[in-house]
Formats: sequence, C-alpha cells, structure tokens
Amino acid sequence: MTPPIKVLLVDDQALLRSAFRVLVDSEADMEVVGEAADGAQAVELARSTRADVVLMDIRMPGTDGLTATRLISADPELADVRVVMLTTFEVDEYVVQSLRAGASGFLGKGAEPEELLNAIRIAAAGEALLSPAATKGLIATFLAQGGSSEGDGPSAAEYSERLDALTGREREVLVLVAGGHSNDEIAERLVVSPLTVKTHVNRAMAKLGARDRAQLVVIAYESGLVRPRVE
Repeated sequence: MTPPIKVLLVDDQALLRSAFRVLVDSEADMEVVGEAADGAQAVELARSTRADVVLMDIRMPGTDGLTATRLISADPELADVRVVMLTTFEVDEYVVQSLRAGASGFLGKGAEPEELLNAIRIAAAGEALLSPAATKGLIATFLAQGGSSEGDGPSAAEYSERLDALTGREREVLVLVAGGHSNDEIAERLVVSPLTVKTHVNRAMAKLGARDRAQLVVIAYESGLVRPRVE
C-alpha cells in the first residue's frame, strides 16, 4: 500500500489546528505528523518528521510563515517538502511573496473541507496549487504593482537569461501555464498529448530552477515573458 501523506500543521491558533487535525486524520491516505504554533517550530518539525506537505499560516507571532517557507525551501534536505500557505484573505499582500519564497500555492482558511484535502493531495503529488479565488490575475496584479521581490531570488534579468535556454515549444507551454491552463487544456490547444506537455513543463522547471508549477507562473511574469494586465 502507498504510505499516507505526512502533513504538518502550522498555525498559532490551537483550535484551528485541532479542526485541521480531525479533518486530515479522517482520511485514509493522509496523517498529521506534527503541529507547530510558529514558523521556527515549523522548520524544526519539517526536518524531524520529514513531512510531505506543510499547511502554513502566513501571519504568526515570532517567525512568520513567509520566513519559515524560505528556510524550508532553501534546505536541500527538505527539497521534497511542499508548503501550502493558509491565509485569511484571498487577496493578500504576502501571496506572491509566498510563491517566490518557495510555496507550492495557497488557500483561504475559509476553503471547503474537500478543497483543503484536495490541496494536500495536489501538493503531495508535486503539482502547484492555486486557490480557485486566487487566479493568475491576482498574481499578475501584485507583480504589476512591483510586489516586493528584492532578495527573494534571481532578478528579472537573470530569469530572462535562463529563458534563452528554453526551446520555442517550452516557452509556448510556459506562457500557457502562466495563463492558468492545465496540462490537458494545453495539450488540446497545441494538439499534443498531456504527457508531452508534462515533459515540456518539467524541462522548463529544470532549466529555470523552479520548484513547481507555481514558481513557473511567477517566473513567467517576473522575466517579462508574460505581461500583467491590471483591470
């Protein structure tokens, strides 16, 4: 049998952690392996439990979720750990910063139980998760406003240089990924198989140094390959 997905819960509200624990532990394919009340504890537990997925609150006293996510993403030993950020507000100034820091996506705390469980499974599978309410337009808006990416990774110029290593088809696929399209949708547009699209996505990730699909979206905008449209 496939081992259950190991989930680490990080939130300064004990009642919320308890609710998440009951929900997660009710599923046969996942289990809670730890709880943390702040980011510093989260990093320690991520290392000791080797969690597959961390549900990380953004705003916490002490070490916040953004800092903890950076630390987890920067640790080579935790390369397989996926972080899903939890936020009270769908439109959150830290959303893009979270993605830049290495999060696989984010979800509102008001998400339905099935949506949360699905998010855990998606993240554990190595895919990127963006809450339905957090569309590419939200990301584009923050990037168009300048965000606050200083010190959070390669510059736009460096990303542009990396883009030169992509083939024409890989660039085309990257643009569609940034447009919020799934592999199946991209395959239909390009008249190729979903497996071929997945191969192009994986190669683009490797060449651009992206952890997952969410990182590709940010890179596509920050490099200038895709231009934000602010309504």
